[in-house]
Amino acid sequence: MPAGGTVTDRLVEANVRYADAFSDPGMDARPVLHVAVVACMDARLDLHAALGLELGDCHTIRNAGGVVTDDVIRSLTISQRKLGTRSVVLIHHTGCGLESLTEDFRNELEAEVGQRPAWAVESFRDVDQDVRQSMQRVRTSPFVPHTDDVRGFVFDVKTGLLREVDPAS
Repeated sequence: MPAGGTVTDRLVEANVRYADAFSDPGMDARPVLHVAVVACMDARLDLHAALGLELGDCHTIRNAGGVVTDDVIRSLTISQRKLGTRSVVLIHHTGCGLESLTEDFRNELEAEVGQRPAWAVESFRDVDQDVRQSMQRVRTSPFVPHTDDVRGFVFDVKTGLLREVDPAS
């Protein structure tokens, strides 16, 4: 990191180097594989490498826990209705930070900042059950039209392997 610089400064400098070698790939916003991947924001998940994806292959939607929230439904709706995706892959992971939180976190924030957040923490104790809940939220949304290919997985942060979650268990 540059002397006196911030992490953001470092990222902007890296972008300048990237842009020097960049050439427009000539793609549009429609994913080549017609898939949207919803995953946790955890820094240990390199989704493109783990799934063998290239630039332009998919839409990637990430948040804390990879849970299906109203905003994820919003993104999936736009992805499917306006940008041609048909499949949804949900990826949670082992050792997720949301497993150690509770909804009491909202109380802590309210005590600290004087305002209660409108959003839910969406914490969970059972990662498989949370994947099932996320799959169900996608499948039952009236806004997401293509729900025949909605599958959920748990990424093992120690081995790099995906394990599919049976939606019926």
